[in-house]
Amino acid sequence: MSNHEFAYRSIGTFLNAAPGGTAPFGLAGLNFDGAVSNRPGARFAPQAIRLASQMLCDGIHPLFDVAPQSQLCDVGDLLLPNTGIDAMRAALMPQAVKLLQQHHMVWLGGDHSVTLPILRAMHQLHGPVAIVHFDAHCDTWTSHFGEPSGHGTWVYEAMTEGLIIPQATFQLGIRSSGERAAREYVNHMGGRIFTARELRGLESVAQLAPVLGEIRERLAAAGNPPVYLTLDIDCLDPAFAPGTGTPEPGGMSSAQVLSVIEALADLNWCGMDCVEVAPAYDHAELTSNAAAVFVWTYLAGQSAKRA
Repeated sequence: MSNHEFAYRSIGTFLNAAPGGTAPFGLAGLNFDGAVSNRPGARFAPQAIRLASQMLCDGIHPLFDVAPQSQLCDVGDLLLPNTGIDAMRAALMPQAVKLLQQHHMVWLGGDHSVTLPILRAMHQLHGPVAIVHFDAHCDTWTSHFGEPSGHGTWVYEAMTEGLIIPQATFQLGIRSSGERAAREYVNHMGGRIFTARELRGLESVAQLAPVLGEIRERLAAAGNPPVYLTLDIDCLDPAFAPGTGTPEPGGMSSAQVLSVIEALADLNWCGMDCVEVAPAYDHAELTSNAAAVFVWTYLAGQSAKRA
């Protein structure tokens, strides 16, 4: 076996897309869950999400009316250390830089600690970006249960490193317990938090219009910078996504998340990740199916702009 290679490496591609190549969109798996604070298992997510994507058959999206796999290549799972977060980030960043130079990338995690080296790689190429962050947790803690970094610190680290634009940072679905300083950090820095409580009852695009409008207004005020989408599957209520490491009741619905992704497809997106799917805790593949549909919808929306 090669360095960092292990039995959970995926076989097959997302939507049966070409396995590598020069397509405008690329997808890669990040098999790492060494920074979780509760239940491990997200290292197995890329394989489960790819398998779930096979249910999408010809891949023609019912809203965007395109099949994104014709513009997509799946480069497989990157070779990463299995446990140490510093070693993982050091190994991931140069691979990410190379891929970002070639493709508009979608990343399948893995736990949420993988987002920080992706943003570092993106900053190296493009400077700071706006961010739309779906999550149950704010991920703005200054330490990780006594350690300096983890899957719950990356937003704080990205903000302090200047990787993301504070006033163009948006969090949706936040609802977990936590001290006020962490919960309100993004608001305090000039961004906008749409808590799960604030989003209750807002599911259609029409109902979400005030949320979508505020995101657009803030991005316009920031000069319409590139926008990165990071989607922690635990933004969903456990009824929709039981297969995750830190489930939090009272979350978003799958339809809610899709409404946002679909309605904002025309933004200046620069990439996406979908993280924290933990297949061992799933039921009837609900979680991996939701993740596959979110990624498919994002890719279809971006592919439609090129059609």
